[in-house]
Amino acid sequence: MYKPKPTSRFLIFSLIFLFLLPLFAPSISADEDTDDLEDIQELMALDEQEEGISQPTYENKEYDRKSEADVLSKAQRIVLELNNDNTKRTIEENEYVLVLGYAPWCARSAELMPRFAEAANVLKGLGSALLMAKIDAERYPKAASNLGIKGYPTLLLFVNGSSQPYTGGFSSDEIVIWARKKTGAPVIRINSVNEANEFPKKHSMFAVGLFDKLEGPDYEEFVKAAKADNEIQFVETSSAEIAKVLFPDIKPTKLFFGLVKSEPEQYTVFKDNFDGDRILQFLENNKFPLVTTLTEFNSAQVYSSPNKRQVYVFADADDFKKLLEPLQEIARKFKSKIMFIYVDIREDNLAKPFLTLFGLEESEDTVIIAFDYNSSAKYLLESDPAPRRIEDFCARLLDGSLLPYYKSQPVPDNKNASILTVVGKTFDELVLHSPKNVLLEVHTPWCINCETMSKQIEKLAKHFKGLENLVFARIDASTNEHPRLQVEDYPTLLFYPADDKSNPINLPTKSSLKELAALINKHLKSQEPLTKDEL
Repeated sequence: MYKPKPTSRFLIFSLIFLFLLPLFAPSISADEDTDDLEDIQELMALDEQEEGISQPTYENKEYDRKSEADVLSKAQRIVLELNNDNTKRTIEENEYVLVLGYAPWCARSAELMPRFAEAANVLKGLGSALLMAKIDAERYPKAASNLGIKGYPTLLLFVNGSSQPYTGGFSSDEIVIWARKKTGAPVIRINSVNEANEFPKKHSMFAVGLFDKLEGPDYEEFVKAAKADNEIQFVETSSAEIAKVLFPDIKPTKLFFGLVKSEPEQYTVFKDNFDGDRILQFLENNKFPLVTTLTEFNSAQVYSSPNKRQVYVFADADDFKKLLEPLQEIARKFKSKIMFIYVDIREDNLAKPFLTLFGLEESEDTVIIAFDYNSSAKYLLESDPAPRRIEDFCARLLDGSLLPYYKSQPVPDNKNASILTVVGKTFDELVLHSPKNVLLEVHTPWCINCETMSKQIEKLAKHFKGLENLVFARIDASTNEHPRLQVEDYPTLLFYPADDKSNPINLPTKSSLKELAALINKHLKSQEPLTKDEL
């Protein structure tokens, strides 16, 4: 039997995650373009210094304007190009090497490479011992294979020759943060007010720790969390004045931890005991914006969030702008309890896998859906997506009063049909509540063997025509769902006895027409003495 995607809710959600997880290379937004250009210009400055041209330092961003292509070309020269001759030697002779495996034709490789080069420049300016290298895995397949590169793009960190997978984000800042933490610098110490004033200009998100002394149990838990976290830059200070610059909302104290973001909710205070795991949980609950815009770039982080209740808003950009402010207010009310995510409905790669689960893949209007991964259930806001209705939808998601959503085609006209067409909305009536025996064929459009099975069912329906206690029916599982219909193989034949609809009998789909007729007769005998002879 052909075995396509399972229809169980849990497996569908898992497959979405596994399907989208490799799509981690970023789609660059307008805001990111501005930051990226500034970083690329900084790389240009480094090259010009090496060429003997006097230019401002990394902190001064007054650079000559040049074409982005020229700047990018110079920037990428900072990264060592590996080949068949130098790969093994490079890995063996350097304590830390971060390798990017790419292919020239791979669009995501092309998007990631300039960010990788930007990160290389920043790390070099910070005096990092990490060597950044890249390899054209298509041109040098043997060398790439020896490194463990199997897809594109792939990032691997080699520590004294042993590799480990890259687990950080994919902006230049996130690469820098991850690399510093993995090479022995999980925390940056801020030593002056001037440093504190400059730091937020270069980091869109960071965690601040204030300690009377940079030692002791609380400080050790802070460092432990800094090492364990892969995404957020930790900074430390023992000066209340410096901490005030970094975190203006800080109250007078000798012990403090907080998160700073360039988002509407800019400052968030940690109010728990200084325990490494609790610090990490605090960051996990607060690192995302109030409403996160889903991209291929951050999809893996969103899907792997420990927040098991997620509300998705699918809309075009103009409609979402009108909804954003009230949605942020709603998100504040449910903070740490529900994660709010916006998806551009025109981005097919991101939107359609979700909307297909609801039979709404062709929708152009705003759609509000929710998932509760604790119960593997999905929900749809079926009324107008006004803010008050969205808030009520979220409240009911939280208290468990929402009814799960199951896909269904419109109710068909089965008048004079020899085989009833069952949809999600009529499954109870036509199958579970029917006083008759029901033979249900479960099929999907993509199933290779379903057409053959359908023809056999039509012959069986004709053969058994006239039996009042037997109904033949079929359901398209790709567009119809029901909590009592959990099928993973297609086609599937289910015989529902008239006296026990809770325990349908699986009939073997590889049986011949005669064998199926014999099985049907066998199951009918206990229900009705009148049966048909075998074919």
